[in-house]
Amino acid sequence: MNIHASTIEASDDPLQLGTDPIPAAYYYDPDWFELERKAVFMRSWLNIGHVCELPEPGSFFRREIEFAGASLLVVRGKDGEIRAFHNVCTHRGTKLTSEDCGRKASFTCPYHAWTFGSDGNLLSAPDFERFYASKDELSLKQVAVDVCGGLLFICFDPQQSLPDYLGIFADRLEQVATAQATTFHEYAYEIDANWKVTYDNFQENYHLRFIHPNTSKAATSGDDPFGYPLSVTFSGRHRMQVLGDPDVNLLTPMTMVSGGRMMPNLMASGLLELPDPRDYLALFPSFFMLCNPGSNFLHTVMPISATRSRGVVRIYWKGDSDGASTLFGREYTMAVNRDVHTEDLGVIQLCQQGLSSGALEHVHLQEKEVMLRHLIEVVKEDVAAYQAEVEAGA
Repeated sequence: MNIHASTIEASDDPLQLGTDPIPAAYYYDPDWFELERKAVFMRSWLNIGHVCELPEPGSFFRREIEFAGASLLVVRGKDGEIRAFHNVCTHRGTKLTSEDCGRKASFTCPYHAWTFGSDGNLLSAPDFERFYASKDELSLKQVAVDVCGGLLFICFDPQQSLPDYLGIFADRLEQVATAQATTFHEYAYEIDANWKVTYDNFQENYHLRFIHPNTSKAATSGDDPFGYPLSVTFSGRHRMQVLGDPDVNLLTPMTMVSGGRMMPNLMASGLLELPDPRDYLALFPSFFMLCNPGSNFLHTVMPISATRSRGVVRIYWKGDSDGASTLFGREYTMAVNRDVHTEDLGVIQLCQQGLSSGALEHVHLQEKEVMLRHLIEVVKEDVAAYQAEVEAGA
């Protein structure tokens, strides 16, 4: 079955991806991780931020991308265009800046004072007439960058444009609250676990009753006491599931405080109508968004090594926190999400420790863990395609 070329309604037949166990080595083997790094992460579009972080010309932020050994500058130029550059002076490779974010008209290398504009062009270099090159050929090296739904995506080696890569989910991202978000709350964490072990925890609800017995009640109902998804849909590389009983209110009294001040504006813009607030969008390889009324909860996992990864959790908001109640509500919402997530971290690392021991040859998945199986199938396809290219070019 070619995952990329088909749209699979998993709710019609949850077993159509097969029932075979998954090789455990996929979750710890360094050789397999190196194939994933080259075949998956170097070629995928990855969310690294939002346009609200670049409000005016000269605004920039820096991102360290460990799996690529890269430091990136994402900059809004004088022309309003957003570009992504390697944070590397084209003279002898020195990092241009260690600042996380800010606003600059230009970037000057701390080593030999080569200066670059916000468009990446080399503006000046001391004694440049003694070099054997032109300024035009020494602009900062660019990385592909594009925007969808206000979210910024980069790709080191794009095989497709971002709209083609996202497929049917491109339109869906344009409909959600991030498209008009103006601010966000964020926390980042590092964990001793493979990126798939980390990400998979958030693709299945099988663990809810054991790890989150008190905090998972909003995702359950009398007909679905374990919080399993109501439906799962695959589209090429990507996945979507619908969570929870639509008759159960996900907003607690405290989180309603955070949304109450924003609801009139959001309702006027129609953001509460599409998509369904129970939709959970999972974009390959390691991004998911839970669509909530008034905000969007995003979680991206990036690999650092075969057994270590970094997660970034964000909740996006529309409008400033223009009062104590709104500010409290937003802070409380993030605190609650962080508390729930903290319940997961220890058991994820225990899972990785067991897998890395080599005690298991295979991992067995039940039908409600079908999103985990789909992820593995897409990874395997990308790795196989990459290996065929290498062999053909050898």
